[in-house]
Amino acid sequence: MTTRPVKPFAIYHEHPDWFRPLFAELKWRDIPFTPVNATRYAYDASAMAPEYSLFFNRMSPSAYLRGGANATFFTRNVLAHQEQCGVRVINGTEAYTYELSKALQMTLLQSLGLGFPRTRVISHGETAPLAAEGLRFPIVVKANVGGSGAGIVRYDSMAELEAAAENGTMDLGVDGTALVQEFVPKREGRITRVETLGGKYLYAINVYAASESFNLCPADICQTTEGVSLVRGACALDAPKSGMTVEAYTPPPSVIQAIERIVQAAAIDVGGIEYMVDDRDGSLVYYDINCLSNFVADAVNVIGFDPHVRLVDFLQAEARH
Repeated sequence: MTTRPVKPFAIYHEHPDWFRPLFAELKWRDIPFTPVNATRYAYDASAMAPEYSLFFNRMSPSAYLRGGANATFFTRNVLAHQEQCGVRVINGTEAYTYELSKALQMTLLQSLGLGFPRTRVISHGETAPLAAEGLRFPIVVKANVGGSGAGIVRYDSMAELEAAAENGTMDLGVDGTALVQEFVPKREGRITRVETLGGKYLYAINVYAASESFNLCPADICQTTEGVSLVRGACALDAPKSGMTVEAYTPPPSVIQAIERIVQAAAIDVGGIEYMVDDRDGSLVYYDINCLSNFVADAVNVIGFDPHVRLVDFLQAEARH
């Protein structure tokens, strides 16, 4: 018999739609939870008594696109305080540190001996051309704090990059840091997204985009590669515009092991890792580490099970521990 927590779970987030499937599963099991709006939250720094049985961090670095930039760095303080109170925080301060820095993600991949796009890190747009010397064009400039494809601009030549640097139109994002990175052409036009739970492999999908999109949110995908329409639990208005298709996929054991090493090293409890095969030389390239993991739309029809069921199983186990 499952024991219900005395105190509620906190689901800390700022997006109005992404977590409806999670909320539905919690309600179905009659598990008490409190949706916490990250952009309007406040806490008493002297209050150390735990308010929640578990604190699930679902804060997105792309919140600034929805008027939530104030919560981006504030969340680090919130997570640290909850941890100090003795609350089990899912995707806590260490994981969120990696979520907020694509530069740190590349450093982590380097430390693990895994392939990633050739990358230079800058703090001023004027230095982008110098940083790009020796890289193969096209290149992309990525805001260090991004999410959902935000803050990524492609430059096809050094002349284009120099012009943007000279006229001051280059936006380095909310922390004034960006990556100057080789644009990697995807073999067969696909990326692979691997979801993990509790530091272990959960499932994987191949995602195909109709255009060279940088936003490959799995909740936005509207159909399978066989043309079967998917029922979306989130982003229902935006998804039909994406033109993305998806198929279930099982990566090689060596890739699964590498991805488990990544999430364990980054202390990510629930997360997704994206990789692709570089069409120029056939090398495997990891390029995005996500703490905020939106499961694929209509998962039962894509991968054969509902990952939210396993997610809530995990949350309950962590709260009991």
